[in-house]
Amino acid sequence: MIIFSEYTMWPKSNKKEHMKIFGIILIAAGILMLVLKGFSFTQEKKVVDIGPIEINAKEKKTIAWPTYAGIIALVAGVALVALDKKKAS
Repeated sequence: MIIFSEYTMWPKSNKKEHMKIFGIILIAAGILMLVLKGFSFTQEKKVVDIGPIEINAKEKKTIAWPTYAGIIALVAGVALVALDKKKAS
């Protein structure tokens, strides 16, 4: 059984701070999603493996996301930061 006391290594914080931080992360992610549109990488795949003979093929894969996903993330982040400021004042 783990018992947590008031003297933990994590400082006390409230939900407002977490909402603001999450909002800032969403804003940054939304901007990146709008700018980058996706990314691509190369994956090496084994085609033939017969004893000492091994043939590999490189396959280029692309991961893309729709533009509206970046817009949604950006708007949600702005809304969280704005709500946090509105409640703080």
